[in-house]
Amino acid sequence: MKNLFITKIGRLRIIGYLEGLSLLVLVFIAVPMKYYFENPSLTKTMGPIHGALFLLFIFNTISVGVEQNWKFRNTTWKVILASFIPFGTFYIDKTILSKL
Repeated sequence: MKNLFITKIGRLRIIGYLEGLSLLVLVFIAVPMKYYFENPSLTKTMGPIHGALFLLFIFNTISVGVEQNWKFRNTTWKVILASFIPFGTFYIDKTILSKL
């Protein structure tokens, strides 16, 4: 666990986890509250947080890819593509990032 805070790949994994978690909260809690209970306050809060985490994940992926000399075709594009697929950050963490 301590390695996650020390290395850039570890920090990328944490950001990916937080980005995926924010999407879970947004999709399964905030959006139902907005449409079923007519309370949009959580979507107004979680939307920008999720967007910021998404951008942070993209920028850190590029930074780690450059630092680690990842070939764009082999690793970097897969990690970036996973961030566009809902909950793809969890999958990419399990299949690629945890093994680096």
